[in-house]
Amino acid sequence: MPTNSPAAGDRAYDDVKSRILSGELQGGDLISEGEVAERLSISRTPVREAFLRLQAEGFMKLYPKRGAMITPIARSEARDVVDARAVLETHAVQKATSTPERAARLVAELRANIEQQKDRVADKDLAGYALTDAEFHALIIRAGDNALITQFYSTLYDRQVRMVRSSISTGEVAEDVVEAHQKLLDAIEARDIEAFRRGIDEHMVKIHEALIR
Repeated sequence: MPTNSPAAGDRAYDDVKSRILSGELQGGDLISEGEVAERLSISRTPVREAFLRLQAEGFMKLYPKRGAMITPIARSEARDVVDARAVLETHAVQKATSTPERAARLVAELRANIEQQKDRVADKDLAGYALTDAEFHALIIRAGDNALITQFYSTLYDRQVRMVRSSISTGEVAEDVVEAHQKLLDAIEARDIEAFRRGIDEHMVKIHEALIR
């Protein structure tokens, strides 16, 4: 009976990309088509296709007959992501707090997300935490109710997850980030745009300082 399993190329792409975003594969690490093919019990051809996609997205660089190297996070890229996120999220908060009702909906969503963040920290699941962190900020963007901004922000999502996982090396650091998120939530609940603007700038510079300095 035929199955609905993903194509081999998609499986290879998803596997390698998830390992990059989780920090299992870090900048400078080498990986071969044969390694991935053996890991997933597929041929090298779909792995090669997956590697080409990942190279096009900037996550790896291919070296003929040698394999691929995971691309380190460039300082310029990190700065650009941080700057873009600060501008877009502040704009979204301004729109999302235009009425008490909209602000209350966002506050409820963010409060639930923060509880998930605390659970990930308690479980010492830093890779899972990075995903929950990214969702916290994505909730803010979606609350701005601008389809074009939401679509553009989605292009930053993978880089955001990778940057967070790279910047958070211990549970103690993650706890500090949860605290910063709570302050952002407080600013949104108070509908204080300037407090949010200051908070998001301080938060992202602090957490990603090693990447952007």
